[in-house]
Formats: sequence, C-alpha cells, structure tokens
Amino acid sequence: MRWTKGEYEIDDERGRLDMERIVGWLAESYWAGATPEAAVRRSWERAGVVLGLYRGDELVGCARAVTDFARFAYLSDVFVLPEHRGHGLGRWLVQTMIAHPEVQGVRWVLHTKDAHGLYGQFGFEAADETVMQRSRPPLH
Repeated sequence: MRWTKGEYEIDDERGRLDMERIVGWLAESYWAGATPEAAVRRSWERAGVVLGLYRGDELVGCARAVTDFARFAYLSDVFVLPEHRGHGLGRWLVQTMIAHPEVQGVRWVLHTKDAHGLYGQFGFEAADETVMQRSRPPLH
C-alpha cells in the first residue's frame, strides 16, 4: 500500500527498501548501534509490517513493527533523516503504522529514550502494572 502527503510517500513494499541505508542509519542510532548488521537485516526481514518513507525515489525514513497480527505489535526503528525532520513526517510514519490494515486492534508497545512527546500524541503511555519486560543481554 502507498500513502502520499505532498512530495512524500510511505510505502509498505519490502522490495523497495534500501537496506544499505537503513543499516547505516541504525548503526548510528542509540537503540541499535551495537546490534550486528546481520541481526539488523534479519529483524527487518522478519518484521510483520515495514514502512519506507520516500521523497521521489529516495528513502528518507522508515519504521517497522514486530507483530502477531492479532493481539500484539512492537513499534521499532522509527527514523527520519535529520534534513527531513520538522515537517511532521515522524508523526505521519507512526500514524500510518498504527492505522495499517494488517495490525488493526492490536496492543502496541515501544521503547524510547527521547521521543515520548511524539508517541504520546498517539495514546502511548508509560507501561502499566501489567506490563513486564526482560532486558536484552549484552551483545558479544
């Protein structure tokens, strides 16, 4: 599926993604920087829903969801190139993901260190007393 907004487009077609760019972006991120390249690629290959954000043919952002398509989805790797920020594109990526027809009615979870304001606009809140998580072991 494709969604357009001005000169930008979001597409959920996996074959259109530029994985070299995504791997490079995530290698510089605080959340995936220590993750081996093979693991990053595998995480995108196995994700339930992937979104690319494009201006023309250039990939300028992305997001993915790990999901069972019925009850649960984990939003991850939401990224917009710095030169394209400030135009509501991150908000549009999140909005498009949570409205995607493949994941309607699921409970969403995510982790963030610095984007609480963005996700709060879509009803994300601090975890309640029923949510537990197990931290990832150190990568070797």
